[in-house]
Amino acid sequence: MAEDPKNQKLPESPAGGEPAPPAVSGTPSEAKPEPTGPAKPAPPATVSAPPATGAPPRPAAPTAPKAPPIGPAALDNDLVKRYRARFGEAVREATEDRKQAILVVDLARLLEIAQYTRDEEKFDLLTDLTAVDWPKREKRFDIVLNLYSFAHNTRLRIKAHAADGEKAPSMTGVWPTANWLEREVYDMFGIEFAGHPNLKRILLPEEWQGFPLRKDYDILKQDDEWVKKNLGIESGQ
Repeated sequence: MAEDPKNQKLPESPAGGEPAPPAVSGTPSEAKPEPTGPAKPAPPATVSAPPATGAPPRPAAPTAPKAPPIGPAALDNDLVKRYRARFGEAVREATEDRKQAILVVDLARLLEIAQYTRDEEKFDLLTDLTAVDWPKREKRFDIVLNLYSFAHNTRLRIKAHAADGEKAPSMTGVWPTANWLEREVYDMFGIEFAGHPNLKRILLPEEWQGFPLRKDYDILKQDDEWVKKNLGIESGQ
């Protein structure tokens, strides 16, 4: 049997004052509205640090490029094989330096090799003709021809060794630009070119004694006799 609500006792006040009002059954009272205003930003999310696993691995060091070979390297490409097939032992040496082919040939066959180089290999331009002095070598001079091919867009160097007093064949009949170039080599080194149409000094007076680009030439002394006679002074230095 249900208990009569009239007989229910009111809850006592905790402080002994007025009794607390009875709880009213039914619809709960509405909550007081929150004061309006700008919304508070949400606190930033806390990112937990990854567990320490030691120092990060170092990146691999980049691979250093291979250094190019120092000095000429032996060469045996198709160009060299054609020269060897045509001239045999007259091709003394074949090397490559900075992507340029270099042939050392017999001086006695230099003219024949030059004509073949122009006509068959199409090296139609003699860009330079010069010499190098190696005074301790038996054949002390290198005769050097620097060539260019318009047809193949490539360069070639041909060298021949010559002893002091040994004549080299003139290249003027093959490449006309050799005319003044051979005169300069004669003037500076004293190398004579057989078949040159007008072999005489081009930079120094014809009466000058000595050849300034020889390694044993005293550049400080010069030709004192010529200087005194033509300039009226004791020395050109």
